[in-house]
Amino acid sequence: MTFGTTICAISTASGTGAIGIVRISGADSYAVAEKIVGNKSAFLNAEPRQMLFANLLDEQGNLLDEVMVAKFAAPASFTGEDMVEIYCHGSDYIEQRILACLTRNGAVLAHPGEFTQRAFLNGKMDLSQSEAVADLISSSSAESHRVAMSQLKGQVSSKIAELRGKMLELTSLLELELDFSEEDVEFADRTKLVALIDEVCAETEKLIRSFEYGNAVKSGVPVAIVGEPNAGKSTLLNAILHEDRAIVSSVAGTTRDTIEEEFVLDGIKFRFIDTAGIRKADNEVEELGIQRTYSKLKSARIVVLVLDATAEKSHNDEIVKSIRGEIDEGSKLIIAVNKSDICEAVCDYGDNSIAISAALGTNVDALCRKFVEYVSSLKPETTDVVITNVRHVASLTATRDLLQSARRSIGEGIPSDFIAQDLREANYHLGEITGAISTDEVLGSIFSKFCIGK
Repeated sequence: MTFGTTICAISTASGTGAIGIVRISGADSYAVAEKIVGNKSAFLNAEPRQMLFANLLDEQGNLLDEVMVAKFAAPASFTGEDMVEIYCHGSDYIEQRILACLTRNGAVLAHPGEFTQRAFLNGKMDLSQSEAVADLISSSSAESHRVAMSQLKGQVSSKIAELRGKMLELTSLLELELDFSEEDVEFADRTKLVALIDEVCAETEKLIRSFEYGNAVKSGVPVAIVGEPNAGKSTLLNAILHEDRAIVSSVAGTTRDTIEEEFVLDGIKFRFIDTAGIRKADNEVEELGIQRTYSKLKSARIVVLVLDATAEKSHNDEIVKSIRGEIDEGSKLIIAVNKSDICEAVCDYGDNSIAISAALGTNVDALCRKFVEYVSSLKPETTDVVITNVRHVASLTATRDLLQSARRSIGEGIPSDFIAQDLREANYHLGEITGAISTDEVLGSIFSKFCIGK
């Protein structure tokens, strides 16, 4: 597939010694780049992937920069097209001058995600791998990087291709029956057909369930720290982060709004949220903070309830009961009985409770291990493929529902053409994941979220 020649600029760093990269892709890439390269013959005769030192000149012959240039020949390039990469000094001024010269010579500026979109349209990668490029760029922890790399290498693609192969086998047998419908011939043994549908449906369900872990790794795990005023919530946040991020005071109601900080534990990103103390508010501002606390409770995957060990046990029991009624069923509640350095902490709320001293840091590391253990428990044991994309989950869910519909139809003796239609639609939704089936609207939505230069 051919497109116009497009360019983009990427600064890889800033400050002294920084490098800027200008990329050109398209059938006329060599011709456009050649117009601003001083040593034209050396550039035109250079082998693909060979680094060449060159002077870049504007239309008046003035020196723009001394650079390194490399050519990439189609299809052995990122986009699958002829490409040129110019490695210049990392100055915004220099990059803009180079871009201006290239556009005057026929190139146009790239849209967000255009280079990756060209790679997809030219068959260099499928749609799920293209989306993994964006995930890789935005990865902020070791685990999110690992999951993005596995998707970029094609683990999701391979699994979807395997499932589509099985679906095609199912559909082809039923389609064959339709060709001989007048002869009332049954090519697909219904018992084997049901077994194969159950197998594909089970694999699809595993992928859907893996999203719980994949989304947590990709987006970070929200952890809400809640409790009464002066229970030690802000002190605990500071102890986890190893810095004085939240204001700590003996005055009740110091935290009026939520404070959010990100921290990586064992390669997993957590988003810690220190909330306003839960009590009857003295004023409107504090009341708004408490309302936000309950809002964060609903959205958090992990809720850390900080109890004051110096308070009456019956009072703490009431707080635990109240908070359990507020959080979602899928959230993890961990109870941290604080101030164990002051008095004996009564901690009888099960395995998900722990006695700590936020002020001294006692058992804070053990508390953090509970966060990591919870996320690790979400990781699917039966598959290495992890789904991180909401779009993929929607397609897999539609596939599973259609497979279940086909299975019911077989049990009810529904004619083959209705069953085949369900299977065709299920296969269609699987194809949406890798881009075997795609629309301009879907592609536009996906690639518009990319950054410039990818």
